[in-house]
Amino acid sequence: MEKIFNNTEVAFSLKSDTELDRAYFLFKMIASQPLVRIGTAVTNFALKAHLPVEGLIRATVFDHFCGGTTEEDCLPVVDKMYTKGVSSVLDYSVEAKEDEMEFDMALQKTLKTIVFAKEKNAIPFAVFKPTGFGRFELYEKLGEGKELNETEQAEWRRVVERFEQVCKSAHDNDVALLIDAEESWMQDAADALVTQMMQKYNKEKTIVFNTLQMYRWDRLDYLKNLHEQAKQEGFYIGMKVVRGAYMEKENKRAEEKGYKSPICISKQATDDNYDACIAYMIEHIDTMAIFAGTHNEESSYKLMQLMHANTIAATDNRIWFGQLYGMSDNISFNLAASGYNVAKYLPFGPVRDVMPYLIRRAEENTSVAGQTSRELNLISAERKRRKLN
Repeated sequence: MEKIFNNTEVAFSLKSDTELDRAYFLFKMIASQPLVRIGTAVTNFALKAHLPVEGLIRATVFDHFCGGTTEEDCLPVVDKMYTKGVSSVLDYSVEAKEDEMEFDMALQKTLKTIVFAKEKNAIPFAVFKPTGFGRFELYEKLGEGKELNETEQAEWRRVVERFEQVCKSAHDNDVALLIDAEESWMQDAADALVTQMMQKYNKEKTIVFNTLQMYRWDRLDYLKNLHEQAKQEGFYIGMKVVRGAYMEKENKRAEEKGYKSPICISKQATDDNYDACIAYMIEHIDTMAIFAGTHNEESSYKLMQLMHANTIAATDNRIWFGQLYGMSDNISFNLAASGYNVAKYLPFGPVRDVMPYLIRRAEENTSVAGQTSRELNLISAERKRRKLN
């Protein structure tokens, strides 16, 4: 299969020279672990002390990785990317809120993005995080099979009601809905709830998608068991397949609590697990839909090859490739130029509320070997190409 991801002209066709320079500067910063640590600490301090840093954050890291502060604010970015065939997933990226009012607000935001998505071809999916709709500890307690007290039972009913409202709205508006995965020790309760939603709303086709984090060695078996259940009960499976984002946290907790880590033994084992999952889903694509959330070129080529080998059209709506906004444009834009379905996760929200998300992005980029240097190499290549022309 011809290697298309090195075409920087296509990858950065939407970036002006100034934006390209900013991206270069940003990834240069992120490449340095001490700088990321210092930057994180300084930013956190400045925000807590209510120093006037939002403008600076907005002009640099925020605008590179986020679409805007509101849905409407994101539309210029959404429309611009869509001119190149790249769709958007509006992701309200406000993290770790703990009270009912915040959960209800996240619910309203998600319902609004569903209506937004219905109106716009450029926005094919809506998305939310389980902990956006309910307390982490509640999922954790349920997942461990512990009894909830009366107050907690009422609280859980409200969580279920939020899921229900969003999934029903997605179904009624015919908008696909991605539900993110989080830490393994809260995931069992979330999985059970998402499966209920699939049973109910994926009867005719895939509307509700769960997320499989393939750095967990148990996820392929989980999918196979779910597939058996789906065959018996007659519902479609939708999965966003990712490698995962909480590795340090997962390993640390497993060590502290003395249980076997849920994380694959090596990077290679994770890659193999990821590719095996995609291959299994392609094999059963008649009853499944894939959102391949990956910044890995090799995995992307493998999925393209599988589609080709199984005569699945690039435009087949059951298969989407996904990357985060501000990263891996070489994959997203070159895939779109070749006719594949591609969607960028486009985070939005008030600057200070989105900071935890941005900090995690920076730390992740620093810890994922080769990610930052690859971005830098591609940006450098494009800057050079433009100078020569």
